Amino acid sequence: MAVPKKKTSKSRRNMRRAHHGLPNVSGIECPNCGEQKLPHHVCGSCGHYDGREVVAQGEANA
Repeated sequence: MAVPKKKTSKSRRNMRRAHHGLPNVSGIECPNCGEQKLPHHVCGSCGHYDGREVVAQGEANA
């Protein structure tokens, strides 16, 4: 079984894991209202998804 020759330092370990916690920053424009939203998510400002209203206007911001 393979065994590491030297201990991996905290710095090297953390640099390797640095991108694991990043949020998905690629957003798309909502076709209904034009606001930025995450792909495959209900729009937070107008409540539309896939061309129809899924969440009522008052509930979208709550």
